[in-house]
Amino acid sequence: MKSFDRVIAAVLALMLLAAGVVNIIILKTAHQKADIVRVETERVKYQLTSGSTPDADDYEYIAGIYKNDGSEGFFDSRYSYVICETDSGLYRIDYKSPDESDTKRRTLITVNTVMGVFAVIVITVLLYIRRRVIRPFNELSEMPIELAKGNLSKPLKESRSRFFGRFIWGTDMLREKMEKQRERELATARDKQTLILSLSHDIKTPLSAIKLYSKALERGLYDDPQKLSEVYTGLCARADEIEGYLTKLGAAAREDFLGLEVSSSEAYLSEIITSIKRLYTDKLSLTGTAFVIGEHSDCLLRCDTERAIEVMQNLMENAIKYGDGREIDIIFSDEEDCRLVTVSNTGCTLSEDEVTHIFESFYRGSNVGSKPGSGLGLYIARQLMLKMGGDIFADIKDGRMDMTLVFARA
Repeated sequence: MKSFDRVIAAVLALMLLAAGVVNIIILKTAHQKADIVRVETERVKYQLTSGSTPDADDYEYIAGIYKNDGSEGFFDSRYSYVICETDSGLYRIDYKSPDESDTKRRTLITVNTVMGVFAVIVITVLLYIRRRVIRPFNELSEMPIELAKGNLSKPLKESRSRFFGRFIWGTDMLREKMEKQRERELATARDKQTLILSLSHDIKTPLSAIKLYSKALERGLYDDPQKLSEVYTGLCARADEIEGYLTKLGAAAREDFLGLEVSSSEAYLSEIITSIKRLYTDKLSLTGTAFVIGEHSDCLLRCDTERAIEVMQNLMENAIKYGDGREIDIIFSDEEDCRLVTVSNTGCTLSEDEVTHIFESFYRGSNVGSKPGSGLGLYIARQLMLKMGGDIFADIKDGRMDMTLVFARA
């Protein structure tokens, strides 16, 4: 803000300096013209006293030369004049002052007026920018720092600014989402901690029984075959009990740990494809990858628009990362009441045996090499599609990886 204030001050100073220079030039020019007027009137006087008859048309600033004929109006003139006395009588030499003769006689006023108006407009625009752009931006610049510190509770003030209204709205949505995500993570961590503590406590009982049975068998305390049978049965029951607890623990670990949320809404296919085209056309053209979007008719899909775009982006990024960079196609087809959208890329090196596993969490195929990744991208894509009432599947054909999204028609 202070830097921009210095810019405003510098612009104002430059305008004042320019106005001063222009005024000095105009005034200097006016003085030069005044000197010319004096020279011309002196020349006319010299000609008159010398006995010659000067012609006013020969001079730029001489308006007329009149001899006193005794009339009362001799000394009346709309021009400035000087009186010249000669042997033949009095002469009135009318001359035009520079301000009266020059077509730019009002230049000084005009220039100052124009520069003043221009200065007012420029300063007004700068002050408007300061108020509507610089000040809101300075307020927003603190938000990323607060988010990085984990301060998610302070909302952004609503603004109707045409420049930052949507940005403020989006940033506040990000803050709210991060806050909800943190609350969800804390709740999940608390629930899992509670579950682990509960299961640990529950496992102690059958584990103690197993240990007791084991020690009794070790010492040969049971000689009766029937009693031994009961002990073995008890051991199996306690083992089954522990296995049940471990199954619960595994099920809890396999739950949707990402907390993905999907809104039940509808979206036009064209809206999703237009967004993908805008995001990837320039990016792929820079890498020399052919990007072909097949012909398709528009239709209304049952899905969350933002989540559908997210899934498409995920498939596009996979195609860029694991393809050979020659070609990426988006192909459309219909099946019953569904619209199928396939992202196909050349250069697939994944084995067909691995296709069934690529949608599992943390699974990474044999073709990843040194490429970074978490193994969650396709897992997230599948979870989102299932929550939107759709599906996703993959297929390898002739060295191409085809990832197909199944959207239900609205």
